[in-house]
Amino acid sequence: MNIIERLQWRYATKKFDPTIRLSSKKLSTLTQAFNLTATSYGLQPLRLLVMDDKAKKEELLPYTYEQRQVVDASHLLVICIEASTGPAEIKEYFDRVKDTRDTPENILAPFRKDLITRFKDLEQDEVENWAINQAYLALGNLLTVCAVEGIDACPMEGFMAAEFDKKLKLDTLGLKSVLLLPVGYRAKDDMFASFKKVRREVGDSVKYL
Repeated sequence: MNIIERLQWRYATKKFDPTIRLSSKKLSTLTQAFNLTATSYGLQPLRLLVMDDKAKKEELLPYTYEQRQVVDASHLLVICIEASTGPAEIKEYFDRVKDTRDTPENILAPFRKDLITRFKDLEQDEVENWAINQAYLALGNLLTVCAVEGIDACPMEGFMAAEFDKKLKLDTLGLKSVLLLPVGYRAKDDMFASFKKVRREVGDSVKYL
């Protein structure tokens, strides 16, 4: 497999074939890839909602400016951030480190204390912006995995997040939606599939120092 060829193959799919579904294996690959995404401090302030009920997706359509991809795609992935990240979440992370790696408490304690202090000094909007940055890391990771796996996808920022949150009652889960990623398989008549990519030359994008 040539990764560059796969990245050339992918595009923001505008029209999905609603009759073709992702296999459970493909879906599992995506969810595992999401969970393995690198995040700042390893805190993973993210959650992934997986939606495959067409009726429920139809209810969300008005809040996506009528972008049919959210309904016609096999699954709609909603990338969310935790509404808050504080001492409890940080302690939970260090507990996982201790359980997974059997790291001694005397090594973990100063790092835990430092991280808790750092987050206490941040305003809520700063913490939220930090978490949103992690969501984009997850989106980029998922797009690459989709390309490798031959899964079509359409990254979407343009939706009414507050209305999504209300409809899905995300406040009860302590979450806020940030990004959408419909995934599935392109329709044969999606004209955008044949468009050439418009990119700068590599020499213009990359500089060696």
